[in-house]
Amino acid sequence: MQGIDPEPSMLAARIAGAIAGALVSLAYMMPKSAREATARAIAGVISGLVFGGPAGVVLAQWMGVSALLSPDETLLGGSAAASMTAWWVLGALVRIADRTGRGPRA
Repeated sequence: MQGIDPEPSMLAARIAGAIAGALVSLAYMMPKSAREATARAIAGVISGLVFGGPAGVVLAQWMGVSALLSPDETLLGGSAAASMTAWWVLGALVRIADRTGRGPRA
């Protein structure tokens, strides 16, 4: 029976992609506080680890490059995309909450 433990190279690709997505997002959408940065980084890395595989497959097929990419490259790209998406969504929600008066008081 095959176990559900991921291969080390696949796990490394997911982790690297998730962290890279969070770091790239940090350069484009700076958090306002250390608490916000921590929450967004944790959410970004976790979503990159969880949704990296499916996101990579969908993106590769949508762009028409699935035959050109290795499984590691697909996971790396998908993890980065999922991480960046979570970072941006949480950042947008924080800004919306601030504008409506439901955000943290500074």
